[in-house]
Amino acid sequence: MRAGVVVAAQPGVEDLAVRAEELGLHSFWVNDSPMLHGDPFVALGLCAKATSRIRLGVGVTSPALRSAPAAASGLASLNALAPGRIICGVGTGNTARRTLGMRPASVATMEDFTAALQDLCAGRSVEYREGDRARDVRFLHAGAHVHTDDPIEFVVAALAGPKAAAVAGRRGTGLISFGLLDPAAWRALHDARRHAAHGAPRDPASYVVTALHVLGEDEDPRGDAARDATGHLVLSLLTFAADTAADTDAFAGRLDPGEREAVRRLLDRRGTTATAPDRHTKLYPGYLGRIAPEDRDLILPSLMNTLALVGTRDDLRARIATLERAGVDELLIQPVIDPPTEMARLAELLT
Repeated sequence: MRAGVVVAAQPGVEDLAVRAEELGLHSFWVNDSPMLHGDPFVALGLCAKATSRIRLGVGVTSPALRSAPAAASGLASLNALAPGRIICGVGTGNTARRTLGMRPASVATMEDFTAALQDLCAGRSVEYREGDRARDVRFLHAGAHVHTDDPIEFVVAALAGPKAAAVAGRRGTGLISFGLLDPAAWRALHDARRHAAHGAPRDPASYVVTALHVLGEDEDPRGDAARDATGHLVLSLLTFAADTAADTDAFAGRLDPGEREAVRRLLDRRGTTATAPDRHTKLYPGYLGRIAPEDRDLILPSLMNTLALVGTRDDLRARIATLERAGVDELLIQPVIDPPTEMARLAELLT
């Protein structure tokens, strides 16, 4: 299985990309959540100039963030800096929208946006619409300004499950998912993609984002080190559950009683409620960053096991092999404790 890394845009991000390339990692991704992190296009521009081989991914953008022409311009500009090395993840904007206190875009809107990006980034015209006004648009100054000859790889975020996988099938894109380590769920996504693609024989690449903690000798898999290494993923799920707890089809209803209690404690600890209109300002600060020691009790072993890879080298290699057999092509880790060291452990584990 291939390996990659996902980070937040920050000063020095290009140094991490260089180190990832030196370690032989296949891809280097930067988050796209404007109210949480820096801009991925700026960060990846620095990474493109500092590297020569590693693939560079936006993970993930959405129609809720930018118009298709603006996003395509950013992607094609990156492609001019690193021809053929650019990957674009596209989603409904779950985190990016919820940090604004808004709902994500619809799957249908995401599909239209993906199609427009694919066409524009390949140098084709698309219909651009604002209200009742529609015009055909395309890049007017290719060449030195933007690059549309080498293909950009597109992947669809599978948070919406089979619906998103069907978009991937219709658009011929890969899939990317956050914390999805269930082989059966991946097989179902691939089936949905193939069905929507009318049985196309070859599937584009599939990526899974997770956290990794290789246990030392006699180390407690539920200890502080394991919780700190995986806690950002667990808290992201609990935050989503807390933010949507008042919805008719609340995600929190799928959790077990202990996990629902953790959601309640998170809301209390952040001083908000599931219906407060400003809850996004209380729940999301520090999102996907290193957890505070006082929040370790929220990092439940059941959720650690669901979202992250914790175990001995042999245990982890066996679990990764199962994912590979289910059709996952690349394992992406999101490190928060010591990214260079965590990337090196990933590279060693998959060697």
